[in-house]
Amino acid sequence: MTTIYQRIDQLPVEIYPTNAALGLAAALAAVATIQAAIHDKGHANVILATGNSQLSLFAGLSAASGVDWSRVRVFHMDEYVGITDQHPASFPRFLREKILGRFNPGAFYAIDGVAPSLEQECARYAELLRQHPADLCCLGYGENGHIAFNDPPFAEFNDPLWVKVVRLAEASRRQQVGEGHFPTLADVPAHAITLTIPALLAAKRLLCIVPERRKAAAVKMALTGPISEDCPGSILRTVPHATLYLDADSASLLPLASA
Repeated sequence: MTTIYQRIDQLPVEIYPTNAALGLAAALAAVATIQAAIHDKGHANVILATGNSQLSLFAGLSAASGVDWSRVRVFHMDEYVGITDQHPASFPRFLREKILGRFNPGAFYAIDGVAPSLEQECARYAELLRQHPADLCCLGYGENGHIAFNDPPFAEFNDPLWVKVVRLAEASRRQQVGEGHFPTLADVPAHAITLTIPALLAAKRLLCIVPERRKAAAVKMALTGPISEDCPGSILRTVPHATLYLDADSASLLPLASA
């Protein structure tokens, strides 16, 4: 299979033969965006997703060169309510172990899932995002089409908030068990703090990295169904600054996969 390039509404879609090839392509685009921001203003602000689907991107970033990470501020998208950053499933811990420890960025801003006031924590993080507008957001699709933890039926395309506490859909909680982050569904917290859809879309560049066959149904729904909060990832079809990266497995249910 050769690389396939398509456009769905405003969204460029790139389909690679393997997860590794997808990750390298996305990493090269991420590096170019970060380098351009550093060249233009002396620093770059980056929002990173967590989860197993992002590991090929992280591998690609590790293989790439040319980024002065001391000039990069890193944010992330979400954290479970009620767990500390020492919990094995903590997203800040995931990022520190999988990617940040290799690069030592100039700053890493973590969401505190055990803050005394969750409302104040959401406001604090939203203010940081507004103070440091994102040059790049690397995200994925959940198995139910969510982006960050904006799950159907709770997602809002026009959310007035940038960061908030949300109730997690059971599909999202089951995905966390399936990825090995929690032993049982009962162990997965019922709530999380998440960046909302407007906060994600505010980034100057969006790279959506979605490998693996378990994401194929979500990809098909996002690209061929209606643009709807029932599939939050479909919103990327409406913006001019996003690119979707798929591999042969995640694109396997699309008519364009064999084009």
